[in-house]
Amino acid sequence: MKELLGKIKAVIEPTIPLMSNLSNVSALLNELPNINWCGFYLRKDDYLYLGPFQGEVACTIIPLGKGVCGYSASTKQTIIVPDVNLFVGHIACSSLSKSEIVTPIIKDNVVVGVIDIDAPIYDRFSNSEANLLEEVADILKDLF
Repeated sequence: MKELLGKIKAVIEPTIPLMSNLSNVSALLNELPNINWCGFYLRKDDYLYLGPFQGEVACTIIPLGKGVCGYSASTKQTIIVPDVNLFVGHIACSSLSKSEIVTPIIKDNVVVGVIDIDAPIYDRFSNSEANLLEEVADILKDLF
């Protein structure tokens, strides 16, 4: 995880547009083993909108509080879901996804977006990925 975090830090360039940075970070997060989708949802008002990602076509709009992404954004907490079928209100963008992790990006105590990663296997994510994504979110918040 430290190597991946180092790569992410190396590609972030504060002087280029946010979407360019998020695109490169999503490409690097896609190097994580046993995942089938990773990317960002960005907040505008009471919704999260699809941002840069790697993977299949995804849901484009998620209301705050809905699904894993909306729940993470509304609670301002990283959420690890070992089995998405057991998460009440899960929004199924892909039937291939079995587990999920979502970490909010928080700037000045306001959620500006989330990092979302799905896996095609159950119970894929642990505190190791949570710690990585929280560090990434902390770095990215300054780009917003």
